[in-house]
Amino acid sequence: MADAQKSDPVSTKQQQRAELAKRLPQTSFTSLNHYLNITWLLEAFHRTRKDAAPGVDGQTADDYGLHLLENLRGLLDRTKSGTYRAQPLRRAHIPKGTGQETRPLGIPTLEDKILQRAVVMVLEPLYEQDFLDCSYGYRPGRSAQQAVQAFREQAMALGGGWVVEVDIRKFFDTLDHAQLRTFLQQRIRDGVLLRLIGKWLQAGILEGEELTYPEAGTPQGGVVSPLLANIYLHYVLDVWFEQEVKSRLKGHAFLVRYADDFVLGFAREEDARRVLEVLPKRLGKYGLTLHPEKTRLVRFHRPGRGPTKTQAEKEAAPKSIDLLGFTLFWSRSRKGNWVVKQKTGRSRFWRAVGKIADWCRRHLHRPIREQYQSLKQKLQGHYQYYGVVGNGKSLWLFRLQLQGVWKKWLSRRGGKKKVTWEWFERLLQSLPLPLPPGWITPPGAKQ
Repeated sequence: MADAQKSDPVSTKQQQRAELAKRLPQTSFTSLNHYLNITWLLEAFHRTRKDAAPGVDGQTADDYGLHLLENLRGLLDRTKSGTYRAQPLRRAHIPKGTGQETRPLGIPTLEDKILQRAVVMVLEPLYEQDFLDCSYGYRPGRSAQQAVQAFREQAMALGGGWVVEVDIRKFFDTLDHAQLRTFLQQRIRDGVLLRLIGKWLQAGILEGEELTYPEAGTPQGGVVSPLLANIYLHYVLDVWFEQEVKSRLKGHAFLVRYADDFVLGFAREEDARRVLEVLPKRLGKYGLTLHPEKTRLVRFHRPGRGPTKTQAEKEAAPKSIDLLGFTLFWSRSRKGNWVVKQKTGRSRFWRAVGKIADWCRRHLHRPIREQYQSLKQKLQGHYQYYGVVGNGKSLWLFRLQLQGVWKKWLSRRGGKKKVTWEWFERLLQSLPLPLPPGWITPPGAKQ
């Protein structure tokens, strides 16, 4: 089988599986593990990040690649024979929100990442035929920017309305394993793949010297976790809302979901309140809870539309919503029409500035040219995510903040020579930071 597939690209096999899944939407697939061969694992290795942090065994991609085929054959043999054992995940924490909280990450070993990637390559084409258009997170060819754009278009089509902003408390930590297995078995009956997923769910988490075995959740950081999360919420939320909820509402409604972040839009307030009342019960049935402080109902009507309110109520009403790092609000277009515009969210903006400052502090004494190359990459990464139509001002302000932070920390390098603005501007002329995409520098503006 391996020799036969050497001439058959992985993408061709994936396309065949996708077409079959599309033709048979109610079928459970019983034979999928035969895709896992040397060719498949080799492609999974190539698709695995090589610069990511190592797992509990400390093995790097460079080390593993020294005897790549031998290592992959050993992994394949253990997988097929059932002797493969998932290693514990190494727990790490990254800043969350404003930076006062942290988000736990579970870092698998490189070999576990490779096998998880191989399984995702088998299952993803199948589930892509099932997932609904309202889902955008961690799916091929879809992005957070597309999710925001989908919200904007649907909100403008309504002329505004009522929006339920939802925050699921610790979703990746509370996902119910038994419910997930039930969902998986609606499409997958392959014992090898189901056992592999079970081993990853039951792998311990090593934090410091303490090894624990959580009874729920799929750790963020695992290669397979985003797909499992999408499968879970596909059945818990997406299908439920599209097939059961919308038909019972009096007005138009829509859902936009990116992984566990989602918003619900409604033309009528009564519909929004009804769904907001039943949503905690629906999620609670599957072990999930809403964050009481971060879940809210927002009046998001276009100015001049919607029910009449007193002046005090109008002033108290939220004028914007936050979605995936963007703040969305109503404003006039250049042609004078009311549209939903977007800009970098305030908390995300200052969190990004804080990360730049922390990086400059930690790399204070690196050569200036090396600092410049790293800061240039960080600025381009910021542009890549937030570089959407109408957000040029926020991008320009972020660039100015980055310059100010860099100058501040260059001034703390020591020595008698003070970093003046004149010196710093000469530095920027020789080492220019990239401008926001499509931006033309205003006359007299600082570079």
